[in-house]
Amino acid sequence: MPDVPQRSEAARVYQHFREIFGDTRSRPGRARSRTREVTGSEPFTPGRDPKPLADAIDGLTTQLGWTAPLSQHEVLASWSEVVGEEIAHHSEAITIDNGVLQVRCESTAWATQLRLMRTELVTRILDRYPGAGVETIRFQGPDAPTWKRGPRSVPGRGPRDTYG
Repeated sequence: MPDVPQRSEAARVYQHFREIFGDTRSRPGRARSRTREVTGSEPFTPGRDPKPLADAIDGLTTQLGWTAPLSQHEVLASWSEVVGEEIAHHSEAITIDNGVLQVRCESTAWATQLRLMRTELVTRILDRYPGAGVETIRFQGPDAPTWKRGPRSVPGRGPRDTYG
């Protein structure tokens, strides 16, 4: 084996970096072959400032198309603020389907009274939650028992036979 002079650790590291990253010194008569591409992720470039969390969440909900469903849920959750405590005590917003807000009322009298106020309530909702997509409101009375379904139902005229 020929006698090879030993290089220092610093010289070996330097040589290794030159092999990996190339020679960055400029030499006469040789143009630099690599140009640095700007990707936009370097520090201190425009658009890298931190944004408020609310702006980031708003951008995310818009990007994912969650604006309308979130606005609809907000209408359902804040029903008492939209209509007032007295009306909310006697009614409950159930769902929004195809632009129709379904509201279940405590009695048919409350359903009738709220039907008369429909235009005013829709206007309030559109003012407060324009992205919810509520076009009209359907008021329902309380659920009544049915004799059409169940283990002991019989085809025929139903309860009219026995009550009269």
